[in-house]
Amino acid sequence: MSKRMLLLVTIAASVFLSSSCGKKTSTLNLLVWEGYADPSFVRGFEEKYHCKVLASYMGSSDELVAKLRGGSAGNYDVISPSSDVATSIASAGLAAPLDLSKISSYSQLSPQLTSLSLVKTHGNTYGVPFTWGPNPMIYDTTAFARPPESWNVFWDPKYRGRISVWDDLSTLYMAAQVLGYDHPPSQLYNLSDEQLEAVKKKLLELKPNIRKIWSTGGELTNLFQNHEVVAAMGWPLMTNQLRKINFPVGETIPKENTTGWIDHLMITAGSENKDLAYKFLEYMVDAQTQKKATDVTGYTPANPNAAQYMTEDEKKHLHLDDVDNYQKRIYFWQDVPRRAKYNQIWNEVKAAQ
Repeated sequence: MSKRMLLLVTIAASVFLSSSCGKKTSTLNLLVWEGYADPSFVRGFEEKYHCKVLASYMGSSDELVAKLRGGSAGNYDVISPSSDVATSIASAGLAAPLDLSKISSYSQLSPQLTSLSLVKTHGNTYGVPFTWGPNPMIYDTTAFARPPESWNVFWDPKYRGRISVWDDLSTLYMAAQVLGYDHPPSQLYNLSDEQLEAVKKKLLELKPNIRKIWSTGGELTNLFQNHEVVAAMGWPLMTNQLRKINFPVGETIPKENTTGWIDHLMITAGSENKDLAYKFLEYMVDAQTQKKATDVTGYTPANPNAAQYMTEDEKKHLHLDDVDNYQKRIYFWQDVPRRAKYNQIWNEVKAAQ
């Protein structure tokens, strides 16, 4: 082959590779919750579109919003906000309105999720539901003969230094539920100053029992694995991780019920790779990908068709056999109008000695 021909072949190959993942980049950048970019299902997308998916992980909804508002929105193509901040992200113009005709699997998603107004504003839809689930109590079964019945067990003096809570506003919600401030459940997201002060007092009483306030899922998994804690508010992801290493873990929703979340996938307004981002959303809500995602996270899929790839035990574990009754135990996060005040109270709790 002549040098000229070799040069032409090389140029053609490089043009093909650069164009197969979008005109400007061959990389899709994500800012998502842990478990949402696991190689077990993301690799298939990379191979199909000859791309690289790079994921950064967030520890809380507020961290996501802070990064987007801090000028980092253009650094990410796809984000996975939960139902407590999805509305404000859409309203603030930080996400791009979606052309749902480009996401053929959207029609397969649970109507219970797509009918909600969380990611809809001015007649546009800004996100697709991906997974949903509770913030359950996770516990070491060697420390509890049977599942703890109430969140009040966190305050039991015999568990001094053996409890963990999440560095997130949902810890305020949990204390508010213990105090009975969830009638109706939406009240959790509209607490008065007096109620917030009572929540703060309740959490300050809990501090002697707190071994660590966790901020990432892996951190809490390690706390259990190292036998530093016996109970915590967590995610089904940690339960799943601990089960895989045969740790004696249990998961329960106490009698007060719990809060939970619906996570959406959104394309950022600043993304320069929107065509590939659309392909990613379509891929992620496909029934087969949804099944693989639940294998990693333990979360319930937004696409009920994922159940066809599951065993009866898997469907039962994910509560797909009784979704309506299970959701009655979960007070899904809503927009918090006074989020700054909630964060102030939570920061005061963390700072107290």
